[in-house]
Amino acid sequence: MTASSALRDASATETRLGAPAPREQAEVAEDVAALMAAIGTRARAAARVLALAPAATKAAGLMEAARAIRAHAAAILAANAQDVAAAQAAGISPSMLDRLTLNAARLEGTARAVEEIAELADPVGKVTESWERPNGLRLERVRTPLGVIGVIYESRPNVTADAGALCLKAGNAVILRGGSDSFNSSRAIHAAMVEGLASAGLPPDAIQLVPTRDRAAVGELLAGLGGTVDVIVPRGGKSLVARVQAEARVPVFAHLEGLVHIYVDKGADLGKALAIVKNAKLRRTSVCGAAETLLVDRADASRLLAPLVAMLLDEGCAVRGDADTQAADARVTPATDEDWRTEYLDAVISVKLVDGVGAAIDHIESHGSHHTDAILTEDADVAERFLNEVDSAIVVHNASTQFADGGEFGFGGEIGIATGRMHARGPVGAEQLTSFKYRVRGTGQIRP
Repeated sequence: MTASSALRDASATETRLGAPAPREQAEVAEDVAALMAAIGTRARAAARVLALAPAATKAAGLMEAARAIRAHAAAILAANAQDVAAAQAAGISPSMLDRLTLNAARLEGTARAVEEIAELADPVGKVTESWERPNGLRLERVRTPLGVIGVIYESRPNVTADAGALCLKAGNAVILRGGSDSFNSSRAIHAAMVEGLASAGLPPDAIQLVPTRDRAAVGELLAGLGGTVDVIVPRGGKSLVARVQAEARVPVFAHLEGLVHIYVDKGADLGKALAIVKNAKLRRTSVCGAAETLLVDRADASRLLAPLVAMLLDEGCAVRGDADTQAADARVTPATDEDWRTEYLDAVISVKLVDGVGAAIDHIESHGSHHTDAILTEDADVAERFLNEVDSAIVVHNASTQFADGGEFGFGGEIGIATGRMHARGPVGAEQLTSFKYRVRGTGQIRP
């Protein structure tokens, strides 16, 4: 019996009889282990092919994948409708439902993002530095694929296309493990992607999707699948990232929660601030670049605070504030200590007065997640201090934090926003999914 057929049989048994007996549980666990090991082996073989694939072939494969997504749009949207209906029945939050939902426009955006990745300059083989030693040795540092990347994500089915395309562009094979709530949507998008790759002569195993909801598959992936996985990228909520960081036996590109701040400095342009804060908080509340905390300079609070708070409230955003913010508008509710550390991903924001840019930087350092933080000011010196001192992956001056996105950075998309300090930081695009090696060319030199 194959691993896949055993999983189907085990699933059917569970549906008919309830939870499996202990022996059946052991058999199912063994089948998941065998299934995942086979996926890892196939991914490693595909990675060896991709590492040598010409740039034109990879680009053609991604163009064909985008074409297939469009060709199968009806099937993908029907699959997504199944996921959405199940999520609604389960009582999923509105913000999470927004992340899950596809429509024709969003699916077209997904296909276009794959095309944009295809059109990027290929990072593989790029010489980033070269030099010659006094003994005549010529050295160069050249970008190479990472190998096999495991991506674990929740809710957003478009990540299936984005992550698959970016990994392939960088010459990597990828193993995708989407969330249970987007299972049908991810399978439909994955099928279209693989159809496109195969039509261009690329190995179908270059992009694999874990075909089971069993959580044991995540554990197998985190363990490295017998050395076939080179790096794990988690993209999801705090609990997912915490589990990945705690259990992974391979390197992790951590995408932590987006505790995003906007600091409005004294003398800021009020019209500009109103527009930016509204966009940063409310354009899409469910994205990781959405503002969660608004800090306002106490020195100019009489001019800035009330209009900003009233705008947010009038736009349907709940405001939780300190005593000064509550005094500015009776509709504000008290903020707790926990609010300053909460990623709402909803139409809720915490607001606080601070004593200038230094206090704003201190608050961000104490309560932030080093994701994205912004300053609104017309003082160039204050702006430079903020940009230099705030230790976040992305720091912004006089623009919306919702630009924290690989597509907006010109990367064609992103596999996540890395908030750590090793290897990659900020939007992780195709270039960040490469490593490097040194090539040394000699003419017979030996070391004395």
